[in-house]
Amino acid sequence: MLIVQKYGGTSVGTLERIEAVAERVIKTKNEGHDLVVVVSAMSGVTNRLVEYGEYFTKDLNTREMDMMLSAGERVTSALLALALNAKGYPAVAFSGRQAGIVTDTMHTKARIIFIDPTNMNKAIKEGKIVVVAGFQGITEEGDITTLGRGGSDLSAVAIAGAINADTCEIYTDVDGVYTTDPRIEPKAKKLDKISYEEMLELASMGAKVLQNRSVELAKKLKVNLVTRSSFNNNQGTLITGEENMEDAVISGIALDRNQARITIRGVDDRPGVAAEIFSSLAQKEINVDMIVQNIGIDGATNLGFTIPQNEMEPALEIMRSVISNPKCVIESDNEVVKVSIVGVGMKSHSGIASLAFRTLAAEGINIQMISTSEIKISMIVAEKYGELAVRALHKAYNLDK
Repeated sequence: MLIVQKYGGTSVGTLERIEAVAERVIKTKNEGHDLVVVVSAMSGVTNRLVEYGEYFTKDLNTREMDMMLSAGERVTSALLALALNAKGYPAVAFSGRQAGIVTDTMHTKARIIFIDPTNMNKAIKEGKIVVVAGFQGITEEGDITTLGRGGSDLSAVAIAGAINADTCEIYTDVDGVYTTDPRIEPKAKKLDKISYEEMLELASMGAKVLQNRSVELAKKLKVNLVTRSSFNNNQGTLITGEENMEDAVISGIALDRNQARITIRGVDDRPGVAAEIFSSLAQKEINVDMIVQNIGIDGATNLGFTIPQNEMEPALEIMRSVISNPKCVIESDNEVVKVSIVGVGMKSHSGIASLAFRTLAAEGINIQMISTSEIKISMIVAEKYGELAVRALHKAYNLDK
């Protein structure tokens, strides 16, 4: 088999950890597999480099920042290749450029355009273990770029697609994908399998196991993803297509604490008002999540929406400048959380939403906003009830069993 393995910052956080990763890579090689290994910077290195850059400027979206930030992963790739060679296993370290990763020109959050796997394929045919610096690429003009936070996951998935790997293993400090956060609900169970769609929803709803863009790309390229821990040998979670899934109704419950709610009461009920409000937010790149608008009465209506907490003050400033009606009241609340139920089984099972609402009502939890899709139900509740809601829903859907 041809396998891509990716190791995150905690997995390669020290020289001892890099040596442990080398042993894991060697074990896979000894099982007869060809390998491309993608590595992150050692834990803490990227943050330290950002601090170095901020000493001179707070405007970090520059070519020079990418030149500096990409160095962390190159160091790790070289160290792992050195460790493998020292143990008698031929290995070669590649930067993103040497691996053939070509991106657009958006510095610090570039997107991969294509990958030329020529160098990697040549090294694999020579029997070498290829170690690639994740998180980075190069523009067609030759400038170094980085892919944003979690970009090494994206590098690994893209490489797996480019070389037609049989599987892409993402190693972190957790065993896999759980039905919910085990720190909130100790009875949470690790899933053996989950669909791309469910993983995307869980990731976007607050689960931190995998980066959204990497799951989206895996779905597009039909790459089988496995997420598992580099600190033990436990079986991980396979993220794959729906056709391979068991008939589970609900796969998981996610809690997103990074939520704030803004409500505009008495806004003019006329065509174009919502467009004005949300266009002004979009121009400032403020991401709006859930939106609720009431039916208008006497020419006025109420409009509510949620945004990330750190964008609440800028959003309020925009609302004050856009809303000209003096009768409008703008309210805000950053003590809210989003609780989401995710499962492909919702498509063919009735009563999922009603059970959620009954469960929260039984716990005395008021639902402030609701958003649904084919495989997701999200609810905004008061922050103090967030963990209680997760535990109650986890039990209601029998996820502990």
